[in-house]
Amino acid sequence: MALTKPRIIELLLVTTVPTMVVAERGLPSIWLMIATVIGGTLAAGGANAYNMYIDRDIDALMERTKGRPLVTGEVSPREALVFATILEVGAFVWLSLFVNLLSAVLALSACTFYVVVYTIWLKRTSTQNIVIGGAAGAVPVLIGWSSVTNQISWAALILFGVIFFWTPPHFWALAIKYEKDYSAASVPMMPVVEGHRSTANQITVYSVVVWALTLAFWVVADMGWIYLVTALVLGVLFTGGAIRLRAAVDPREQARQSIRYFNFSITHLTVLFAALAVDQLVGWGI
Repeated sequence: MALTKPRIIELLLVTTVPTMVVAERGLPSIWLMIATVIGGTLAAGGANAYNMYIDRDIDALMERTKGRPLVTGEVSPREALVFATILEVGAFVWLSLFVNLLSAVLALSACTFYVVVYTIWLKRTSTQNIVIGGAAGAVPVLIGWSSVTNQISWAALILFGVIFFWTPPHFWALAIKYEKDYSAASVPMMPVVEGHRSTANQITVYSVVVWALTLAFWVVADMGWIYLVTALVLGVLFTGGAIRLRAAVDPREQARQSIRYFNFSITHLTVLFAALAVDQLVGWGI
């Protein structure tokens, strides 16, 4: 369970199911939702296990990750690699059989991108690691959309953009809190290389972009007032948190504001996608 990073999987599924509701313009079949969630869980779990296998050396150097099973020796590297591979093969077969081939291919591409582009290449070499690599975490909305429609629309791509631009500020806020960890492991996260001020400036910019995209989705997807009001309020709070983080000068205040922003970013995403589903279900009288 620890190898799959279940807390990350929860966030991915929070975006998948509401997207299915919007794509269906109502409630999809229960079986389709269950099948998509199972396949998505297997795919995300496998990708996270590969990530732990590759990052076991730097995980041992960071306080936040030194308790992971590959660092402590509870699981051997070979066992983790076999486990990850079984999950990914299982995810592709499951989605192909019980959802559709497009969703299976999208899940496999997300895993490949996360493991190869982010974990192996960018994470240890570029401050843009989470910007580009974060695209993998945005794919679940495409999987959710394609599971219902067997295609990708402009509305789905805008939702992809919401997650894509939400990911860097979400992760950079955590990186500010654990800047010393990343520095000790020589991982060039933005706060380590560029410092707090520059990172906070970029967090603010990305927050505004996320806000704009959530409103663009209201127009393109023809959403209702429940979603619109929610997106407006969340955008104000999300951007306001970024501004407070930017204004923090004292290191302890920076750490406090960064973890506060990180925690709210999770709430932001959860409430936003819950509003997606509620808006559609209420609008269709369900």
